[in-house]
Amino acid sequence: MTSQGTALRFGYGTNGLADLRLDDALALLADLGYDGVGLTLDHMHLDPLAPDLAARTARVARRLAALGLDVTVETGARYVLDPRLKHGPSLLDPDPQARARRVDLLLRAVRVAADLGAHAVHCFSGIAPAEDEAATAWQRLAASLTPVLEAAATAGIPLAVEPEPGHLLATLADFHHLRRLLGDPPALGLTLDLGHCQCLEPLPPADCVRAAAPWLRHVQIEDMRRGVHDHLPFGEGEIDFPPLLAALAATGYQGLTVVELPRHSHAGPHHARTSLPFLRRAAAAAAANVPATAASGAGHPAAAAPHAAAPVAAEAATTGPATAASATTGPATAACATTVPEGSTP
Repeated sequence: MTSQGTALRFGYGTNGLADLRLDDALALLADLGYDGVGLTLDHMHLDPLAPDLAARTARVARRLAALGLDVTVETGARYVLDPRLKHGPSLLDPDPQARARRVDLLLRAVRVAADLGAHAVHCFSGIAPAEDEAATAWQRLAASLTPVLEAAATAGIPLAVEPEPGHLLATLADFHHLRRLLGDPPALGLTLDLGHCQCLEPLPPADCVRAAAPWLRHVQIEDMRRGVHDHLPFGEGEIDFPPLLAALAATGYQGLTVVELPRHSHAGPHHARTSLPFLRRAAAAAAANVPATAASGAGHPAAAAPHAAAPVAAEAATTGPATAASATTGPATAACATTVPEGSTP
């Protein structure tokens, strides 16, 4: 680490390369100069439900090592559990057996992540059933995640929960509500999608990064517009990337920052090729301005103790009258009206 923070390390998500074989996708990313990959466990890329998972995982681990790619395991496959229901079943499904299938997927993901030497396992909450009271949904989420967090702690792999627009856990305030419900377990971390910050958080994206820093275990990045949950190629949205990347570098975050363009697999190689130069230019511009940013108080080290006074203040900055948690119902699930094309998640 330098006085200006860490050098950011960029990856690309395989959910944006769904038309490529996994070996081909990994070779492409290595050839383009990416530092790693966000590996979504799916039927076309390391199917978590097919036979011989351990042997197939070992082969992918050897391939990643040969190519010099780091990895984060992601679990946002659309139809890996149910061919008729996008992202179903979820951790919030009213049927205990259906919830158990999602829990089993996450447990498999933890084992895969351990075998790959991954930095984290990513997941999200799911959409609360309309008939459920908020308190019921939150308790169901906490109970579903408990065995996964236990497995993650045993494996030494953080479970990085992503606030997802339209889900029960949609905002940073919601993440803190879950953290308190669970008793702040050490294995629980945060996936921060920087586009989601632009979409619906009350704070500007750079301030979201600073507020989230103590819990940050995985980062996703793309362009996005305010109030519209649509993952866009860089330059097609509203995000000002140099100050955002400056804030991220200043936190000391050492994991991957993974390009998340799941709706653009039809042109995945093109977007993989153009995204990395864009991010490197933005990071270079960020580095040129980091001293001024740091002087204004950018960030806390990502390894800081979650109970320290500064992180508590940062958490408070993400809550307020519009997003504060209720003792009985949990936090509000959206900070602004949000348009979500084709469902709640990519």
